Amino acid sequence: MTGRLPLFDAYLMVDWSANGTPKTGADSIWYAEYRREGRRLVRRALANPPTRAAACAAVADRLAALAASGRRVLAGFDFPFGYPAGTAHALGLDGMPWQDMWRLLADGIEDAESNANNRFALGERLNRRISGGSFPFWGHPPRQARRHLKPRKPRRHRAGEPAERRLCERRAPRAQPVWKLAYTGSVGSQALTGIPRVRQLRHDPRLVGVSRIWPFETGLGDEGAAQIVLAEVYPSLFGADRIEGLPKDAGQVTAAARGLAHCDWEGRLAGLMAGDPALGEDERIAVESEEAWILGITKGPAV
Repeated sequence: MTGRLPLFDAYLMVDWSANGTPKTGADSIWYAEYRREGRRLVRRALANPPTRAAACAAVADRLAALAASGRRVLAGFDFPFGYPAGTAHALGLDGMPWQDMWRLLADGIEDAESNANNRFALGERLNRRISGGSFPFWGHPPRQARRHLKPRKPRRHRAGEPAERRLCERRAPRAQPVWKLAYTGSVGSQALTGIPRVRQLRHDPRLVGVSRIWPFETGLGDEGAAQIVLAEVYPSLFGADRIEGLPKDAGQVTAAARGLAHCDWEGRLAGLMAGDPALGEDERIAVESEEAWILGITKGPAV
């Protein structure tokens, strides 16, 4: 450890899912919470709630309890927090891009306690607003015929349109584009269902005064004012622990929590929260106002 104290006392990582029915086990929601107790890092939770509603409630309770105990918490979620620069403008939004986009998604998503949701219909509506056609969102179950949403990527992105990938995703070649709503690595559906849930956490009465969204509300860095920092993470950067009897998803959230805690202990987390030092001024503005950033990405997987 360096002479500097760690930034956080607890680390809560969430592996998300856009499943349309309750599900546990592989390819479902998992979360892990670790706390720093003296020089030890102790796992306090590893859970697999069957629905997004149950996961959000459980995570909110844990964050509220950690905040009440005086701990500073890094909470990570493995789906995109933003969209490529220009998306909000293409949708006709004229305020702060990320805030308008988060509000639009929260107003448009229907996500029942049973996990039933309208993510494909929402993607279709967004396509109509952006292009009048079936672009840029794509992917849906093959038996669903949709006029403004195609089962496969309809075409390439053109100059003047929102890009296929965010700035951070160009530094992580394995990361999937946020427009992809179906099939393996469908992070687009995770974002459509996940962003409204993080917004719900941010505005929970117990958390609203102590939580901030990185980097939208904090800037690229850590100003230290927020007791709870909500961030986008990419567990594949950290590998996966092998936990007997449990799927890879469980090992990914434990590995991500421990990995970020280790970076923090070594004094490297502050640098990771600053993003890529090679970002230009306009790129930093895009990241902080619309695109967001994957915590841990600099010029490549730098954790």
